[in-house]
Amino acid sequence: MLDFIVDFYCHELGLAIEVDGCSHNDNYDYDDQRQHELQQYGISFIRFDDLEVKKDMPSVLRTLEGWILDKKG
Repeated sequence: MLDFIVDFYCHELGLAIEVDGCSHNDNYDYDDQRQHELQQYGISFIRFDDLEVKKDMPSVLRTLEGWILDKKG
C-alpha cells in the first residue's frame, strides 16, 4: 500500500493535482519518485505553478476542464 499525500486528488477521475512553487523547491526528486509510483496505479497528474494558481485561476480551470473533457472522450 502506498502512503503519499498530494495537494488535491479526485478519486472519480484518478487525477492528482499538484501546485508547485517555493514550498516544493527542495522536493523535486521526492515529487518525481512519488508521481512515478502513483502513475503505476493509473493515477494521472496535472501540475500547476503556484503563481499560476494565484494569478490566473481561469487558465487553471480551463486546463482542468479540457483534461476532464478529453478523458470522457
